[in-house]
Amino acid sequence: MDVFLQPEAWLALLTLTLLEIVLGIDNIIFISIVSNKLPEKDQAKTRNLGLILALLMRVALLFAITWIIGFTKPLIEIFDLSFSGRDLILLVGGLFLIAKSTTEIHHKMEVDEEFGAEKKPKRKASVFTAIMQIIALDVIFSLDSILTAVGMVKEIEIMIVAVVISMIVMMIFAGRISTFINQHPTLQILALSFLIMIGVMLVAEGFGTHVSKGYIYSAVAFSLLVELLNMRMRKNKLKSS
Repeated sequence: MDVFLQPEAWLALLTLTLLEIVLGIDNIIFISIVSNKLPEKDQAKTRNLGLILALLMRVALLFAITWIIGFTKPLIEIFDLSFSGRDLILLVGGLFLIAKSTTEIHHKMEVDEEFGAEKKPKRKASVFTAIMQIIALDVIFSLDSILTAVGMVKEIEIMIVAVVISMIVMMIFAGRISTFINQHPTLQILALSFLIMIGVMLVAEGFGTHVSKGYIYSAVAFSLLVELLNMRMRKNKLKSS
């Protein structure tokens, strides 16, 4: 642990921790949306379990850095396109995220044709199904997160501490984020639309086209700000009426 005696190590730790938190936002949103379909008594447990699984997966991948780096080498070639193991995982994960988010939006927008009202809620999803979905996406987000960490620092100790701290922070705020999203239907649609954007980005990355995450997060932050202003305006109108 002598690496932490160097001042630059603490700067690298702070930078990487903040980056891991930002990269984990999409993971929190997905976990929140999936867990909100469960009975209320199971939601917090499922969220925490999902984040713990993500933490364990990322730490395990850090100890397999050599394998991770090799995973970026071309594996198959189709016409003029070559795909590595990482590319294939990103493609599958991106398509899954797009399909899952689109299906969720469809369910939320569905109305009863005869009465024009929302349909009665269907049977609650099982904890096992939710965990399986979370694990599937954890693999994708963890791989992306670890490759980012490897590109920033070389000391595995710094990577592990940054991942652990970021996961603790996310576990603290995941419940509040989940509750806030669940209480505001328009934010649910915004969050699902954000996940579709992430899915499209993953597919593009799988085809070798790099898309800066800064553009996506900036667009989402702007959309969120506009929606928060709309929520405030609607609240003020209700008070004045």
